[in-house]
Amino acid sequence: MSRDGVIFGVAGTVFGLLLGWIIGSQQGPVRPAAPATTSAGAGSSTPAVPGEQARPIDLQRAADLEKQARAQPSDVVSRVQLGNLYQDGQRPDLAIPWYEAAYKLNPRDVNVSTDLAVCYYYTEQPDKALAQIDKSLAIDPRHPPTLLNQGIIRAWGKQDLQGALESWQKVVQVAPGSPEAARAKEGIDGLQSAHGRNQPGGGRGGL
Repeated sequence: MSRDGVIFGVAGTVFGLLLGWIIGSQQGPVRPAAPATTSAGAGSSTPAVPGEQARPIDLQRAADLEKQARAQPSDVVSRVQLGNLYQDGQRPDLAIPWYEAAYKLNPRDVNVSTDLAVCYYYTEQPDKALAQIDKSLAIDPRHPPTLLNQGIIRAWGKQDLQGALESWQKVVQVAPGSPEAARAKEGIDGLQSAHGRNQPGGGRGGL
């Protein structure tokens, strides 16, 4: 999530991990990649990447926001900010109920919907995450961060490499030249390179 736009939690190093995961996917579980978060607003969060420390949760701010949210049952902003705050602190389990409440109040907010999907993914609920991604795409089928996350969740959460490739190719199609497309291209290149290495003779090949 970002105050002024999208901050991507998927760095090139993460796609380097994707390459290793594809080649060694039958050798045991690995830490999942970090999807990109999408929501804008104060207190925005960035997902964890391997080796990154969680931001300390401001407990006083959390208490103040919870008080505000409970006093104003229709206040979407405070609920989104609470979701962001807990996601910043790498507590997606605590972020989920606030994102769910915000989404219930405003089910047309694609950013909140996708951030909720990311939290489901982090709490090891890939099927629920992908179902929520589908709801995001029903709102905006060309939303680049959602499509990018769909690919990440498909790859790590479901080991669906072909599905991940299709999601990332669509990102490139709908948002060429965007930061999302750059990250998607890294994923596509990683998939295709790994696939090529596993081809007889080591050719690049295609998926």
